[in-house]
Amino acid sequence: MELLWFIPSHGDGRYLGTTKGGRAPEYSYFRQIAQAADRLGYKGVLIPTGKSCEDPWLLASALAAETKRLRFLVAVRPGLMSPTLAARMASTLDRISEGRLLINVVAGGDPVELAGDGLFLSHDERYEATDEFLTVWKRLLSGEEVTLNGKHIHVNEAKLLFPPVQTPYPPIYFGGSSPAGQLVAAKHADVYLTWGEPPAQVEEKISQVRKLAEQQGRTIEFGIRLHIIVRETAKEAWDAAEKLIRYVDEKTIQEAQRVFSRYDSVGQQRMRQLHNGSRESLEISPNLWAGVGLVRGGAGTALVGDPETVAERLLEYHQLGIRYFILSGYPHLEEAYRVAELLFPLLPLNHQKQTKPFIQGEVIGNEFFPSFIKV
Repeated sequence: MELLWFIPSHGDGRYLGTTKGGRAPEYSYFRQIAQAADRLGYKGVLIPTGKSCEDPWLLASALAAETKRLRFLVAVRPGLMSPTLAARMASTLDRISEGRLLINVVAGGDPVELAGDGLFLSHDERYEATDEFLTVWKRLLSGEEVTLNGKHIHVNEAKLLFPPVQTPYPPIYFGGSSPAGQLVAAKHADVYLTWGEPPAQVEEKISQVRKLAEQQGRTIEFGIRLHIIVRETAKEAWDAAEKLIRYVDEKTIQEAQRVFSRYDSVGQQRMRQLHNGSRESLEISPNLWAGVGLVRGGAGTALVGDPETVAERLLEYHQLGIRYFILSGYPHLEEAYRVAELLFPLLPLNHQKQTKPFIQGEVIGNEFFPSFIKV
């Protein structure tokens, strides 16, 4: 298993849907989270994309200089970026970060936001453009000269002069729940991503995408995007889940769901169906809670419970074929520590071993370290 964390570049806080306990999306705070994730041993961080976020490429390039091992999952946006420009950006960031770039392919899911960015393709047309985009992007980063006269993308004798560190190109992560999205993912992705749906639904997706990849003569790995609410006891965890949405009123839920209803993203539609905009029955699968999705787009579910139970649920996904777990929690700085302290020891992680410091905890009675006293 490999665990990644999240940079909340659209804002953070102790509660959802309110300014109470809110934290501004400031670079100094992002740096704290990135350096904490780096120190704690997370493999990387996802930096979100869209008009509600700070630009992920600029943010990743700044945070790369502030960290040592942390990798950065950064979005390319077919239709909004040309594949040649995206290839140069990826190659540069991969070099200056010394091979720590991961690529998140985002075709977009909100027609209103996409129209504001000048993109007017239909849902399936966006995946057609994504297919052509990745064909050019991958070949350029692999060192080829590329000419393509496609339906959406046209390049003539395109070249990339400065190669990336990772060969043939930085790994591609790709989410898409529709047939069109899954087909393109099977053709191009190294890691297929799903949001945190119940295990049976995730298993069905894995089976579908794996078969499509086999038809392309490829193998593919799998990842999942989840929130985590873990505490030392189950009661504390469920209390924390309820506390997270304590200030979310019906008007806020209705307004958020009104926006989400215009999305043509199948993944977002599936997230909405898990709760249907209602606070009732938010535990949609054992320990899988859909409360986050009442007001948050994208990943809307959290695993809730004590460390042993949450670890067991993560291992259930792992046994289905999930290797990469992109996690988050509110607020992201404190929860990065909590997840590492409570869950890392219970999971089979493929992480670089961190040197255990000699001193852990506060000195007792001005005389002894905690490790000196046997409990």
